[in-house]
Amino acid sequence: MNMQSAIVPAAADELPLMLPTRPAMRYDFGRAWRHFKNLVKDKENTAEVAPIFESLPWTGAYEAAKKFLMSERGKAIYASEPCLVEILDDHGSLRKLPAGSLAHVYCDFMEREGLSAQGLVDELNKYRPADMYFNDQVDWYFRRMRDTHDLLHVLTGFGRDALGEQCVLAFTYSQQPALAHLFLGYAGAVEIAKHKTVKVPVFRAVREAQKLGKVCPRLVEMPIRELLAMQYEDARRHLGMSEPRYYRQAHAMWRAAGVDPYDLMAPVQKAA
Repeated sequence: MNMQSAIVPAAADELPLMLPTRPAMRYDFGRAWRHFKNLVKDKENTAEVAPIFESLPWTGAYEAAKKFLMSERGKAIYASEPCLVEILDDHGSLRKLPAGSLAHVYCDFMEREGLSAQGLVDELNKYRPADMYFNDQVDWYFRRMRDTHDLLHVLTGFGRDALGEQCVLAFTYSQQPALAHLFLGYAGAVEIAKHKTVKVPVFRAVREAQKLGKVCPRLVEMPIRELLAMQYEDARRHLGMSEPRYYRQAHAMWRAAGVDPYDLMAPVQKAA
């Protein structure tokens, strides 16, 4: 049993709302900058990302989590969806939902990309200190913020290409306003813009994603089972999702110039 599955609650009244030992959410800009510089030197060193999020957190996250968990709607979702990883990785059950549903589109995406919700948990757990685990209800809320990441890709239409990832970060900032999301989203856009293969609306795409995230209700606070059962476009309309115009335009312009958006940030091979 992994550490994460060991703390999944069975019922809402079995755990405290929030343990008093949780650390205060504080900014540490110097630490964030040091880790960011290390990340720029080695973009594959994902161990540098977690400290940036720890240093540029969503300072209102505790209050948002407690407010939702104390609401009748929050209590109902907490009881009915104790572990999103188990729901999202049960493709057998998801495939039994109607064709064309969000569930089918999600399964198609995850299977095509070779991803799993548990895989994301395992990857992030490599960099999460043991003292960051808290056996309380707020942890359930925080896990949902993590576990809905790939579902956001599916719902928004932003792919796993470099620009798509920055757009998801900007979208997520409007949902979960940790400065790290905004900082990394625009910093990534700067790196993309350095690849002057063809001029495309990179920053407009990221800004548009940030605006789209403001319209959509917080996905972490939505009944995911109900959304998965909806037809894909119905689920998007229900959440107020609209087409990411500048992201699509950027992809079209890259492809017209013979550039694959998914290989844009690949290292350039030097001639022998």
